[in-house]
Amino acid sequence: MAKKPGRGSASGASPRKKSPSKPPLARRIVRGVLIWGTALALLGAIFLGTAVFFTMRELPGMTSLKSSQNGQMIVVRANDGSELVSLGPSYGKWLSYDQIPKVMKDAIVSTEDRRFRDHIGVDPVALARIFKVRVERGHFREGASTITQQLARNIFLNNARTFGRKGREMILALAMERKFSKDQILELYLNKVYFGGGAYGIDAASRKFFGHPATELSTGEAAIIAGLVKAPSHYSPTADVEASIGRGKVVLGLMAETGAISQAEANSIDLSEIEMAVDAGQNSVRYFTDWALPQLDMLLPETSEPIEVWTTLDPKMQEAATKAVDANAPEGAQGALVSLDRDGGVLAMVGGTDYVTSNYNRATSAVRQPGSAWKLFVYMAALEAGYTPDDKVVDEAVTIDGWSPQNANRKYSGEIDVRTAFAYSKNTIAAKLGSEVGFGTVASMARRFGISTPVSTNPSMVLGTSEVRVIDMTQAFAAVSAGGTSVEPFGIRKVTTTSGEVLYEHKSVQGKMLVPPYVAAGITDLLQTTVATGTGRAAQIGRPVAGKTGTTSSNKDGWFLGFSSGITTGVWMGRDDAKRVAGLSGGHAPARAFHDYMAVAVKGRPVEQFETELKLPEWQLEPDDEYLQGDPDEYYYVDEYGNVVYPDTRGPGANGDEPLYEDGSGVGDPAYGPGPAPAYAPAPAPQGPAAATDDFLNRATGRQPNGPPPVNVTRGQGSPRPMRTPPPPAPAAPGQVPY
Repeated sequence: MAKKPGRGSASGASPRKKSPSKPPLARRIVRGVLIWGTALALLGAIFLGTAVFFTMRELPGMTSLKSSQNGQMIVVRANDGSELVSLGPSYGKWLSYDQIPKVMKDAIVSTEDRRFRDHIGVDPVALARIFKVRVERGHFREGASTITQQLARNIFLNNARTFGRKGREMILALAMERKFSKDQILELYLNKVYFGGGAYGIDAASRKFFGHPATELSTGEAAIIAGLVKAPSHYSPTADVEASIGRGKVVLGLMAETGAISQAEANSIDLSEIEMAVDAGQNSVRYFTDWALPQLDMLLPETSEPIEVWTTLDPKMQEAATKAVDANAPEGAQGALVSLDRDGGVLAMVGGTDYVTSNYNRATSAVRQPGSAWKLFVYMAALEAGYTPDDKVVDEAVTIDGWSPQNANRKYSGEIDVRTAFAYSKNTIAAKLGSEVGFGTVASMARRFGISTPVSTNPSMVLGTSEVRVIDMTQAFAAVSAGGTSVEPFGIRKVTTTSGEVLYEHKSVQGKMLVPPYVAAGITDLLQTTVATGTGRAAQIGRPVAGKTGTTSSNKDGWFLGFSSGITTGVWMGRDDAKRVAGLSGGHAPARAFHDYMAVAVKGRPVEQFETELKLPEWQLEPDDEYLQGDPDEYYYVDEYGNVVYPDTRGPGANGDEPLYEDGSGVGDPAYGPGPAPAYAPAPAPQGPAAATDDFLNRATGRQPNGPPPVNVTRGQGSPRPMRTPPPPAPAAPGQVPY
């Protein structure tokens, strides 16, 4: 029996198969995401692997990383080798992994990265944890940087909080984990991470905060150092001891959690009993370092390696100087002090009463009127012109070009000697002497002795109206102490690398003769009398002292400068705004400060008597012996116009074309006029140095041969005192030249 055709079929045709249905949309999306995600992840892995590979190839080696530093470290040392101050980043001794105490390694790992030994440079567990916190609380509560990431950031990157920087940090960390072992990474980290107070590395931190090397760290000290990494400026013991102890307790708890120490041991450590290193006072010392260290630019070639600067500063003297200024400066006034050793080395320098509130260095930068201390140059010019300490002068009213100086007590003493006039700082005598030798000559004398500021040649300049620096005035008095030879202040004796290689060393230079020895002896006589019986009595210290006071009008400035036992010290006091300071005078507060300081400075030095015997040149000697007790080729004087004048040592018969002045003027022998000497002049004697000519001596001393003495002063009473004129030279012996 035939089958009936089914429904929908055509005359017995078989039924059509159903077409398969499409998967749901969600399943297609998931499948697409998985496929593309896998592809992107694969591409990302390839990119990351390539980046890590090439980064690893570019990374410096261990040796290079150990030697690299963030900036230059400068350790400044005193003359005894002790550290005065460390400037710039401070790096201690590099410690190998085995040299680092175990408690220090445990403390830093427990605090910063307890899974340090388990991750590959980036910790996925820590990343997942912080993102979970982000989802639950809406913000990030903590970081997930590993020790390796922190090291990469410290060495190669900055602290900018951007995703780009974080990505580079991760790539670097992964590369470093491929290139270095875990021990090497921890060694680099502990020697390079910043712990605050300028200290990089655990050894620098240990020395700064505890005063000993990191190899001697205790568990409690290691905990404090490890706690600094989170916020060095906040938890630093030098900034807040209590905060550093509190953070250290947290670290001890973390060490107990990780099993580095037991809970009982953590509880038994009392961090408050740990002895912190006292931060060395850098107050007044910084005035000195601010003056001395800029000189390194001229002394050294350009270098970025750590250096040690060995200075001339004496710590005990610096402390005494600071106390002396603080104890004696009048209320509301500032003070400055400079002290020089006999070779010019700066033993102490105080530029103000407090460096923290004012770092302006009044010892080297401020210019103030020196008052009567300037008379040093006036009297030296007079001594060089022929005066002696015993010569008589008249203290009386005087008018010079309309200017009438007054003595401090408004009284006149009549006839006194030069020594007394200087000791009691008689203004009228200084005015007379300055006018007599020439104000330009006084200015030239000041220039000769190191005054670098502008000098006026008005009559009032003899009373110290030209402004000067403390260090320049101290230099001038040091030259007197040195017998009239120049002294150059300096503060750096040598510069070395941290390994001991000498980069620079100060070379002592023989000072130049500035005045003949009899002038130095004469002015020392006057200075010694000032302290013994005159205005500087407060500066007495129980041994010979020579010095001079200085007080300006209205008591705006007070000075005392002097020397004893090879140490020269200058003290200034006054207000920065140059207002009057009640009761301020050089013979009081500055002289007392000088006394307080010098009593400490000269302690242990032998007592030295001054050379005050005047060995004057004998005018009656034959010309060849009359060379001012020195080699005439090395002697010179400065005329009142500032020209350096040398003696004419050629003698007639030489080719008369050598200049007498530095500027080339005065060519020719003065006895015969410019040009070659006449043919009939006898030849000079071959033996011994030729003497300075009478013409030179007359110009050097201001004498007028065969004429009346100069009168430049309008006096109130009496007659002017003539300057000495030597007798005519003796007739020349046969074969000698009549100079």
